[in-house]
Amino acid sequence: MSNGAHALVTKWGLLITALLVGLSWAHPDARYPPRRAVEKGVKVSRSPFARFNDLVAGEPNATSTSTAPAATSTPLECFQVAEPVFLPQGPAFRDGTYAPAANQDSIGDDAGYTVVLMEHSFANSYGAPFVGTYTPPDYDFDHVVINFTTLVKGRQYDRTGVMYLGDTEVWRTTTAEPTSYGIRWVWLKDMTPYVSLWKQPQTLIFDLESIVDSTYTGILNTTLTATFFKSPVAAADSRGPADLIIPISERTGSTGEPSQFTYPEQDATNTVSFPQNVNRAVFTVDVKGQGNEEFWWSNVPQSAIYTFEAEYGEYPGYSPFREVQVLIDDQLAGVFWPFPVIFTGGVVPQLHRPVVGIEAFDLEEHEIDITPWLPLLCDGSDHTFTIKVVGLDDDGVSSASLSATTDSSWYITGKVFLWLDDEGSVTTGTLGTAYASEPSIAFSQTITQNATGANQTLEYTLAVTRTLSVSSYVKTQNGEGTATWTQSLSYSNNGGVYAAGYDNVNTFGISGADAATGEGLGFTYSTSYSYPLYCASSAAYSPEGNLTLRADLNQRKVHEVRGDSVFPAGLEAFGAAASAQYRGSVLSTSRNGTASYFRPGDNSYSSGVGSSHQVFSFGGLNDGGEDGTSDSTELYYREVSAYNDTVTDNRVLVNGEVLGK
Repeated sequence: MSNGAHALVTKWGLLITALLVGLSWAHPDARYPPRRAVEKGVKVSRSPFARFNDLVAGEPNATSTSTAPAATSTPLECFQVAEPVFLPQGPAFRDGTYAPAANQDSIGDDAGYTVVLMEHSFANSYGAPFVGTYTPPDYDFDHVVINFTTLVKGRQYDRTGVMYLGDTEVWRTTTAEPTSYGIRWVWLKDMTPYVSLWKQPQTLIFDLESIVDSTYTGILNTTLTATFFKSPVAAADSRGPADLIIPISERTGSTGEPSQFTYPEQDATNTVSFPQNVNRAVFTVDVKGQGNEEFWWSNVPQSAIYTFEAEYGEYPGYSPFREVQVLIDDQLAGVFWPFPVIFTGGVVPQLHRPVVGIEAFDLEEHEIDITPWLPLLCDGSDHTFTIKVVGLDDDGVSSASLSATTDSSWYITGKVFLWLDDEGSVTTGTLGTAYASEPSIAFSQTITQNATGANQTLEYTLAVTRTLSVSSYVKTQNGEGTATWTQSLSYSNNGGVYAAGYDNVNTFGISGADAATGEGLGFTYSTSYSYPLYCASSAAYSPEGNLTLRADLNQRKVHEVRGDSVFPAGLEAFGAAASAQYRGSVLSTSRNGTASYFRPGDNSYSSGVGSSHQVFSFGGLNDGGEDGTSDSTELYYREVSAYNDTVTDNRVLVNGEVLGK
């Protein structure tokens, strides 16, 4: 495949406008403890995706209506499509097998040093995380990669796993839903951004909440290892990992408990004593919706939550828009509009096996550069960091505004990555004025009735745009200049609820561009992203009690990164030449699927059919032209199709070479 065959051509000045056109695509899922199936006629506030998936998950594993694998002793290998990760012996696929190296400069002299961090079976694990003691190895390292391997069989929801070093969350994942004969998956993750934590003794906490009983029989058997090594590839123009990481969390690690906030039930605020010798600071935030917020992107306007109460019941509300806000001393420093992760039980479970959804095994964090706030943060006083999640309130006709809260609940953590000057130096400067006006919101909705006067359909349109910027003069030990952070974001959703609450359509999209510049301070960072999604689903009960679910789901993610990112750009796996040659990386993937599920009224059996197709491309960004555009060179490509638990087509290219994988 020639270079640029799947290249993304981006023009920064047109990003927002272009991404507002034709946005269509996605859907999330997560499990809230412990849950009860909701039968027809029982009216509680639930999204249909959660309501009916409770019924599916509580039944015997659905049989296929076509050629799924026969039940055997060999577990089904599940996977998330992603670019290779860098290991001492060269690039490795996320399942732990090695990819061919483009050249030998990415292969080290030894295999590094691997230790087992955890071997644990999670059964009835609500309130019972794995707690272990980590001691740094007597080994010179500057890179860390973990390997998380899981084996489970029986019946089980998809579950959420969160890994902490002390009070600091370092990884958030979810599990795949098993078959009766078992599934297995492996995920490699580069933990190098947390090297400063890995260099010190830590309490390692792995929280994977699950339930095992006569219905939910799947025990999650897990192994977690870490490989420490010295990289043979020197990243070009890199500041290296942060010198210090400050958690913004519940800070309960010392008692062996997970440190995430549950929002809005808890105030997600920490008071922090900041070191005074900071030359750069970046805040990252990780959130995951639960309960009525797990399918937040399909929630209805707040004024419409009782529209179908007579037939369906109450709908989750606060609109299908969410904004995560980061505040410093109650001043807005940055925002994050979440990627709509769809977990392996989401919408219809047959959509997600063996190929899971985008980010299902690795929920990515968003970076907000807070270097412009250093003149305030380095003044020797305590300062507060707060994370909030908001939706929209509306008047039911044509007006909407940011809400003060959301439904329940969100799991939230944050952290501040700090790069330090010599001890004793003090960063000073002049804090500029932050520009963060209220977002521009366009809203409309229509409700129609059937012949009896009962509400039959709800249709709404929603568009939101926001810009934010802050610029300050900053003087550090080794430089001085203007630090600036800017964000520009756009959102749209054309949604509808039909059949008195049982059918749903969402045409959804988010796009944005963030940039941090530190002229005279030695750093620059920029990113652009788009998250389109389309989901059409239906749920039908017959008079006999037969349940039928159907769904079409299309989702896409495009993410460009340039400059000094906290998290790896992914180029290192392709050798020193790639790290030096490209100004950044671009990931582009699209995934579509169709699934159906049937269960008769007597609950004597169930059946399901699912298919999915995903195209994934990862490349290096070349220098831009005079018109501000840039092209990319494709380094990794994968196209995979699946039907009823079976991979039917799988094409992989590394550096343009087709692999027999």
